[in-house]
Amino acid sequence: MAFFKEFLTKQLLKKQLKDVPPAEQEKIMALINRDPEFFKRIGDEIQSEIKKGKGQMEATMHVMKGHKNHLGKLISDSGIDLNNIKR
Repeated sequence: MAFFKEFLTKQLLKKQLKDVPPAEQEKIMALINRDPEFFKRIGDEIQSEIKKGKGQMEATMHVMKGHKNHLGKLISDSGIDLNNIKR
């Protein structure tokens, strides 16, 4: 079952990251797979903020600020080059 869940997650992320170079996509997937519970918690918190009436971007920024230190450590440890990601 874990394989199926990972496969679906990978497919959804590929769709969301279509403008990101494939090598960076793989690094992002590895980052998520390194601490999936953390990213699930972030997703749940974002959904909670949206239900409270915030827009998706505002909710995401609010939640990410709260997890800035842990997220920054994961990103720096992963070798992801944030400059390669289109904005």
